[in-house]
Amino acid sequence: MSGETLTLGVLPLGRPTFDVAFAEEMLTGMMADLRATGHRLVGPGRLLMDAASTEAAMAEIAAAKPDRIVILQVTFTDAAMTCRIADVFDQPLAIWAVPEPRLGGRLRLNAFCGLNLASHALGLRGRLFSWRYALPHTPGIEKMLTDTPMVTPLIAWDSVADPAQGAALLAQLAGKSIARIGVHPDGFDTCAYDSERLAKLTGMCVTGFELPELFSRARAAPEAAASGLRATLSENLSGLDQVDQAELDRSLRLKLALDGMKADGGFDAFAIRCWPETFTEYGGAVCGPASMMGEGRVPCACEADVYGAATQLLLQAASDQPVFLVDLVDMDASDDTGVVWHCGQAPMSMADPDVVARATIHTNRKMPLLFEFPLKPGPVTFVRLSQARGQQCLVIARGKMLKREMAFTGTSGVVKFERPTGEMLTRVIDSGLEHHMALAYGDHVAVLESFAAAAGLPVIHL
Repeated sequence: MSGETLTLGVLPLGRPTFDVAFAEEMLTGMMADLRATGHRLVGPGRLLMDAASTEAAMAEIAAAKPDRIVILQVTFTDAAMTCRIADVFDQPLAIWAVPEPRLGGRLRLNAFCGLNLASHALGLRGRLFSWRYALPHTPGIEKMLTDTPMVTPLIAWDSVADPAQGAALLAQLAGKSIARIGVHPDGFDTCAYDSERLAKLTGMCVTGFELPELFSRARAAPEAAASGLRATLSENLSGLDQVDQAELDRSLRLKLALDGMKADGGFDAFAIRCWPETFTEYGGAVCGPASMMGEGRVPCACEADVYGAATQLLLQAASDQPVFLVDLVDMDASDDTGVVWHCGQAPMSMADPDVVARATIHTNRKMPLLFEFPLKPGPVTFVRLSQARGQQCLVIARGKMLKREMAFTGTSGVVKFERPTGEMLTRVIDSGLEHHMALAYGDHVAVLESFAAAAGLPVIHL
């Protein structure tokens, strides 16, 4: 259909907790590129920040009977409205997400994570789409608007590793218990789980709690215990005096509450609905406490990601060291690197030894306690117990953390993957992978492949 003028229904998705001015600048460039293709554009041409405005835009676009639907992933959003758009329109679908400069400050857009969430959710639904991850005015936009949008799923291969070592690892995981506190956010299909399916695969069990249980335990924590925890932290963490002290105290009490729940229930890991309620209803961040728990070999998965917590327990057992559940937030083929990040919850032992870790606040919610430091250089292994496209498999990748300046605030690191970054980018999106992967230092691929063989899990090597 080269040369044919199409009607493109354009839906720019954004979220007001990110840098709206920068997002609008990106949107202006993206819309200019779409107009330059010569196709007819229909839609509001402005950022859609909520479900109501998106539904109104969808109605406007449906009336124009578009040939294609283009979602502009201008900032991070969950996948709820993307799935709604995919349900309403049966026309070919494309998603365009934009990168952002690694300036050491906050993630101003975090659009890659939105694309990642969308690819997983659409993969579960069997919905084909085309996509691009590029700045405005980057050549190649017509490729996104081809006649046959599709994402080709990666082939998961049966592991040929000797299952003996993996059988021991599987036995070590059997009986481990995860406390899920709260439910995963809407639009986070990446964090959905079936406890019976997980138990059959790993032998792990899940116990559910509501967030008020965590909050009430935190409020009841002894003042002396919170003061003692602060004093211990001050030995290795700068900047504690520069954050709001009442909010800091509330944050530290979340660590004490998690300690109490572990002692009472014998839990080995937590999966916590970390936002927005820890900020809006309780008044302190759980990110710093999650870092401390992880350092103590009790991993915590944010966004109530139970399979993420199970993956952390797997990698912790395989590596015999603390692990970090990361988002992949940028891929730069020109630099041949990616960036892994989370708000501020990497274990302190992962900090670059040449940098003093400091206390900071959540970039969107503006409350402590988060840790801030770049990740130390060295070889790393990534893994995910995945449910991509509805099939359980083990996703593995290798890389090398580089000694670089901090890319984004919180805890982040610049990675050179085993594969070229452009190829890695395609494989992450085409696999429909969840947005959380567990990271540990060292090369643990052989033992993870052995685990997959013992568990009967197919393997995808990113």
